[in-house]
Amino acid sequence: MASLSTTITVLSSLVLRASAYIFLRWIPGHHFPAVIVTCLAIYLAAFEITAWSTSPYEVTADEVEIVEIEHPAKRSKPPVLPSTAAHSKAIVDEEDSSDDEDSTELDIQETIILEERDPEILKTLLTGLPSPTSALWSAITVGINVLLALFAADLIFRAPLLYQSHDLSFARVGFVSDKSANILVREPDTSQLPIFVSYRRVRNLDTNQKPLDDAWKSAERIWWLSYNDTDYTHALNIPRLRPSTRYQYAVSNNHSGYFTTAPPDGQTYPGTDKFTFLTSSCIKPHFPYNPLSHPLTIPGFKHLARWIPSLSASFMLFLGDFIYVDVPHRFGADVESYRREYRQVYSSPDWSAVSNSLPWLHVIDDHEIANDWDSNTTDPYAAAIDPYYHYHASVNPPAARPGASYFQFTQGPAAFFLLDTRRFRTPEGAAGPESAEKSMLGSEQLSSLLAFLSRREPIGVKWKFIASSIPLTQNWRVNNADTWAGYLHERQIILEAMWDVGLRGDGVGVVVLSGDRHEFAATAFPPPKNGKWPLSATVHEFSTSPLSMFYLPVRTYWEIEGNDEPCIKYIPDGNSKFGAVEITNLQGGEQSLLKFRLFVDGLEAWDYVVTTPPPVVGGGRGKDAVWG
Repeated sequence: MASLSTTITVLSSLVLRASAYIFLRWIPGHHFPAVIVTCLAIYLAAFEITAWSTSPYEVTADEVEIVEIEHPAKRSKPPVLPSTAAHSKAIVDEEDSSDDEDSTELDIQETIILEERDPEILKTLLTGLPSPTSALWSAITVGINVLLALFAADLIFRAPLLYQSHDLSFARVGFVSDKSANILVREPDTSQLPIFVSYRRVRNLDTNQKPLDDAWKSAERIWWLSYNDTDYTHALNIPRLRPSTRYQYAVSNNHSGYFTTAPPDGQTYPGTDKFTFLTSSCIKPHFPYNPLSHPLTIPGFKHLARWIPSLSASFMLFLGDFIYVDVPHRFGADVESYRREYRQVYSSPDWSAVSNSLPWLHVIDDHEIANDWDSNTTDPYAAAIDPYYHYHASVNPPAARPGASYFQFTQGPAAFFLLDTRRFRTPEGAAGPESAEKSMLGSEQLSSLLAFLSRREPIGVKWKFIASSIPLTQNWRVNNADTWAGYLHERQIILEAMWDVGLRGDGVGVVVLSGDRHEFAATAFPPPKNGKWPLSATVHEFSTSPLSMFYLPVRTYWEIEGNDEPCIKYIPDGNSKFGAVEITNLQGGEQSLLKFRLFVDGLEAWDYVVTTPPPVVGGGRGKDAVWG
């Protein structure tokens, strides 16, 4: 039977190793570091006790030999003189009778043969127990556990302490319309001031435009940058650009890049009938952990970068959790703690490959503030929104209302509404999910969204996209109170407005794009049977994440009878997922095809095609027959 110290050694070692593996390669939850450190302390103490009590030898033979040794009885000599005969007899009679018997002595001889034990290498390495005879293998198994704890510490502390990226200097492209482009510049070196921004045309996509003028033009001069105000960032706009044109921009602090202006509303790029953009969410540098990698590496960016040239996407629509300020450990809730997280992502050695020619548009989610955030603008919201605004919102599309944190725009054959699902929501526990008292969006944002859905689009605009950081479907069953499943009354209002789009008969389809869940699922939202809406008004949701983060080891998405939200496809596995949305206007222009392509860990894993409703007014079976 194993001793108590042996049992504790094995258990603490196994728990430490399992926790370290999960933390480093699976889920970097903030509970695991405490478990790892505690197990290591217990393990080292138990290992020491077990090592001292473990013999380096084992008994191979144990022989016992018993020898009988007989001893004759001691007898009295007969008296010599007759005169003492009587007296001697009396003495003999009084003596113990045993003196008259022979005695036997047992001599037990045990021979024990000892042999040095096997070092038990495999057992030592797998369980963490000390080797009976090898100090080397004992040191190695202890070293494994210590190294795992150090790896965990490396993942937690190295980047925040050693790579705070105060010297980050970069430029990136934000929203690009058919007439202008937004550029973000960061430069902490004030000796570079003033900074000059220039641009020039490098290619006309429209052959009907005037001949190419490739002379450099001045866009703006940046005279002042401040850490306190903007963390040395500056957002600028390059106006008076031509649609469907390739441009190069250059910044005097040695940064440059390319962007392509959008085609006019309702059109695709000249020479092609396709319009493409990308979507994903959720980034955490250096995960899954690799001790040999740069602490700011982002593996998902590498997968994305390989596909960017062939996809020819107009922009990346990123649906939140660009940073994880609270994973695996929150170092503070002040402005600098949040700013550091943004700087680290932009300092990643993999960032330039996914941004040199790809504009990024952003919505906010919880981990830019705090996990499952539902506390409106209370602390630490003000600290969290500071870098989100300076690094993201400042170069986003136009706000839906002046000063709003939600955005809308039209580009090519599609119109977009980017929701803010965090700032205005009623706390999850304030009421039940069916309560009319709960709101995800707040009254003003809801009004703006409903107006967006009800408006008529320009000719050629065939799709309305709603970008939501959290899923619309109820089919995600774990922690779904944080999703639209916790705000069903407001969700129903929005769904009915979406179905009304298909009822109008202008041939426009509605698609929801979401993220957050670290899994992929495509879900359909058909209108109620026997209602006023035709089946062709069905809304589709594509929920895609993470771009570079963990995926859940358990299945959390499934349909429940009666919800009528059929699953089209569910793909949970994969540390990197992103989608490409390809819109193709069919010949004749009445309908449009949307093809969603899913990429998982760098490989194309699935695709699905949706068509717009037919441009036929009204509902009923006749319209559905036209739709097919």
